[in-house]
Amino acid sequence: MIKDIKIPDSIGSRTEYKRKFTLCEMYRAFMLIPAAAAGMIGNRRKKLIGKDFVERLHLAVTEVNGCAACSYAHTYMALKQGMSNEEINSFLSGDAAFINKEEAKAILFAQHYADTRAFPKKDAYDSLVNEYGIPKVKIIISAVQVMHAGNIYGIPYSAFMARLRGKPYKDSSLIYELGMQISGFIFLPFAMIHGFLRALTGFSGIRLDNSTSKK
Repeated sequence: MIKDIKIPDSIGSRTEYKRKFTLCEMYRAFMLIPAAAAGMIGNRRKKLIGKDFVERLHLAVTEVNGCAACSYAHTYMALKQGMSNEEINSFLSGDAAFINKEEAKAILFAQHYADTRAFPKKDAYDSLVNEYGIPKVKIIISAVQVMHAGNIYGIPYSAFMARLRGKPYKDSSLIYELGMQISGFIFLPFAMIHGFLRALTGFSGIRLDNSTSKK
């Protein structure tokens, strides 16, 4: 049960934003959901990457973005899949202790994707392709994009729930928290249609920064 694990204080007792997003970023993230969801559904059939791998990608993204609600939800899912408390806490704390070498580049890319606000470096993407190949990379990116979109919506929700507990986030406001949640509800169907049409016309599902990463 989720009560059997202690969420790190940096997430469970959060009183300020680790990452704050705009309405434009929310819309762009939602627009990627149709193709990403299709990738995740396809992976259930093809089993290119395992459920635990997917969950570790989710935990890596939500640790960077700092979404308390998503951390609790995915902790529950990870526990159901048999991941240990120590492994879950490691990912939620940004600790690399439980990252195995076969998944290391994917986990680092997931963190990079979140850290760059969904605009990763092209050379980081190319390194991912060289390591796993295009079919697996599509699933990895799908998992990352689904989690990133969930975080963008979940972060203001987490802030709102903290406000109801009498512990509002610093640099937050009720207008921002409710505005993001209401706008997300309104934006979602339009963004999904937009994303579906983009996928049909062959637009890329990832936006890359072509500048060279610093060594």
